[in-house]
Amino acid sequence: MTFLGKVLEAYPSGTITMVLDNARIHHAKLLEPFLNENKRLTFVFLPPYSPQLNIVEGLWKWLKSDVVNNVFYHTVAEIRHNVSSFMDAIMQQPLIIIDRLCIRMESDHVVEIL
Repeated sequence: MTFLGKVLEAYPSGTITMVLDNARIHHAKLLEPFLNENKRLTFVFLPPYSPQLNIVEGLWKWLKSDVVNNVFYHTVAEIRHNVSSFMDAIMQQPLIIIDRLCIRMESDHVVEIL
């Protein structure tokens, strides 16, 4: 709830709506009192089993494709290093990365509809 408190601090007025996946932790009973005290904050949940609507799923897919797939690592340290390098690289231009993920998400969704 520290994170949610920081969100409320960063945006001191108006309604805040957060779109979340259906991970069990997002439905924790522990959150209910906090949300009841902070009516400006509301959650909207994506439908279950809908990775095509969750932008972070595209990031995990990209990470697996670039770092994990078809690679044998001798140690966990090697995996950590390569994942860390991947994350450091994408954080150099976060807005470009978000745009890339959104464009991929849109094109995947169009294919699904067709």
